[in-house]
Amino acid sequence: MNLPGLQEMLRQAQQLQQRLGQLKSDLAQRTVSTSTGGGMVEVTADGTGRIVRIEIEPEILVASDREMLQDLLVAGVNSAREAAQRMAREAIQEIAGGLPIAGMDNLLGSF
Repeated sequence: MNLPGLQEMLRQAQQLQQRLGQLKSDLAQRTVSTSTGGGMVEVTADGTGRIVRIEIEPEILVASDREMLQDLLVAGVNSAREAAQRMAREAIQEIAGGLPIAGMDNLLGSF
């Protein structure tokens, strides 16, 4: 490979790295929400997979079924984190222009 070609590849790699850094900041501002138990529990995660809110309908607290609530919370958190991963993956693919990127799931940190 000639020197100008290598320099162009390095320039493109640096641009991609900058765009990924910006994307990480953008994803931290975006959220996805999922619900479980027919809407009894709603969990919201940001684009980095961090859980930012959990809402629980009062009826489930009155029922005082602790085990069911725990199961709904686990399911809701897992679902929200999976949705956040999908959102991040789609955003990375958009930046990469559809090119496959090795280790794409690790570009923004682990979930």
